[in-house]
Amino acid sequence: MSGNTHTKYRKLLEYCKELPPTRTAVAHPCDESSLQGALDAARLRLIVPVLCGPRSRIEGIAKQHALDLAGIEIVDAPYSQASAAKAVDLVREGRAEALMKGSLHTDELMSAVVSREGGLRTARRISHCFVMDVPSHADTLIVTDAAVNIAPTLEDKVDIVQNAIDLAHALHFSEARVAILSAMETVNPKVPSTIEAAALCKMADRGQITGGILDGPLALDNAISLESVKIKMIDSPVAGRANILVVPDLEAGNMLAKSLSFLAGADAAGIVLGAKVPIILTSRADSVTTRLASCAVATLVVQARREAASRAVVA
Repeated sequence: MSGNTHTKYRKLLEYCKELPPTRTAVAHPCDESSLQGALDAARLRLIVPVLCGPRSRIEGIAKQHALDLAGIEIVDAPYSQASAAKAVDLVREGRAEALMKGSLHTDELMSAVVSREGGLRTARRISHCFVMDVPSHADTLIVTDAAVNIAPTLEDKVDIVQNAIDLAHALHFSEARVAILSAMETVNPKVPSTIEAAALCKMADRGQITGGILDGPLALDNAISLESVKIKMIDSPVAGRANILVVPDLEAGNMLAKSLSFLAGADAAGIVLGAKVPIILTSRADSVTTRLASCAVATLVVQARREAASRAVVA
């Protein structure tokens, strides 16, 4: 939409200008959009792509669409699952600090990531975050989880929330204000998501979730509209000012993210967290700006991890 000036995404790209590009294994970039996205990000020095896939096919697509592969490393792999496995191998070998989805199915890439033998699991639950630039809203919004965890348990949601808080800090949010969403702002034993929201907030009070301010349950209007908060007389440092929206399940998250995209003209950069490296998830429908923003998000996450590792060594 013409009203979307991408101001929030431009800030992300500005943050990355002073950072070294992130060496990124790109799994199966075998169509124009995925290959172009990786090359655009390389041109802006967001990433150093290592293309994993059938060499002849990648070179054929580049030739067909006049894309320049000069200086770009290609690791040959015969088909999509093999491309995903090879990209994961590069990370395990220390040759890449991020993964990027090409033209293969998300399930194919994530299957290689979560493989118990040779995957990239950590102690954290893997989860997805949309970093959303909503033109009519002042703050960047993180929506989680709308793409990986179908029906997360309370235990899963602890990691989902913590991943989102850590992301907010990597993106230079001044404060991580987390709204645990439900259909209402009161705890109702008949609505399980309200019980889980209350439990998550108490877990944050006890230090089981750190780095953010949590409140919930909150309905969406209570989470992002100060006018709604005033009418309902809710006293909360999060209500009306949330910048992280934690949804009850994937269906709710998917509907929320797509509503913001198609009804509010929002762009949605996608990142998967909780693995050993950030995973850039893009869609063929994504704009160039959204693809670049997804790469910028991954670069900032990698930089935050580098800084944390450096502090740990000093300590």
